[in-house]
Amino acid sequence: MKAFIHTQYGPPEVLQLSELPKPVPGNHEILIRIYATTVNRTDDGFLRPIPFITRFFIGLFKPKNKTLGSEFAGRVEATGKEVTLFKTGDNVFGFSGFGTHAEYITLSEQSNVATIPEGWTFSEAAPLTEGSHYALNNIRKANIQPDQKVLLYGATGAIGSAALQILKAIGAEVTAVCNTKNVDLIQSLGADRVIDYRAEDFTETDQMYDVVFDAVGKCSFKQCKPLLKKNGIYMSTELGPYNQNPFLAMFTPMFGGKKVLFPIPSIDKEMIQYLRDLAQSGAFKPVIDREYPFEQIPEAFNYVHTGQKTGNVVISLSD
Repeated sequence: MKAFIHTQYGPPEVLQLSELPKPVPGNHEILIRIYATTVNRTDDGFLRPIPFITRFFIGLFKPKNKTLGSEFAGRVEATGKEVTLFKTGDNVFGFSGFGTHAEYITLSEQSNVATIPEGWTFSEAAPLTEGSHYALNNIRKANIQPDQKVLLYGATGAIGSAALQILKAIGAEVTAVCNTKNVDLIQSLGADRVIDYRAEDFTETDQMYDVVFDAVGKCSFKQCKPLLKKNGIYMSTELGPYNQNPFLAMFTPMFGGKKVLFPIPSIDKEMIQYLRDLAQSGAFKPVIDREYPFEQIPEAFNYVHTGQKTGNVVISLSD
């Protein structure tokens, strides 16, 4: 099978299109022919790697996992003899963490895989999990309830655009911060109010929020604290200035009042099914910026690294 691998860290030029053995499913595994995957900020961070601390998890001097790619959509081509949850021919999507920049992958039937929502294409289903699981982790950790007021900073990325739709499905009132070109898009995703950060300072407001969710790591607790209600929450998907967010998350809850949350992301089969059901209901559809053919994965990495993508970058694999 074809796969992109990297044996050293660096820019996309270190990626090599290689021929690898086609995997064989074990007794409780399914073999999936991948028809669509994505390149996201996490993949880009693992490739370079950025920040340096990432090396302690993915390999200090060289990558432990040579094939990147965390999410996919495809078709079950074969099943192990003990598999009961899927059958050959099922169209599926899911989250593996690594290994989806390839034509095939084997996964346990109990892993983070579900059938594609009815009527969805592989390209539409591939970005259902990566950004959205970060968003869902934070939303659940903050225990956001219907009618709570949320300020969402960075509403146009894979995480932010998913968070906006999940928050609206919950029933929260969302003020979304984005750039000028994406105001119409964010309005179409259901934001109650949109702030164009190029035209106004989002902190210059009398509005108070239950939660400020920084989905891109471009602001700080200090900057957003005046916007929070008495027991308000600031949370971010990034480490923040001087890597402060994990430490603030440990100490601010001790003093009561306004606090920082920095949830460690996790994903399980229940979350996958929740996202599938949300998508099937029409309440969530990942935003797709660009679609590249498989052979142009290095170009996709270069685009993601610019930080200018809106939503998700999808990779298509032909038959």
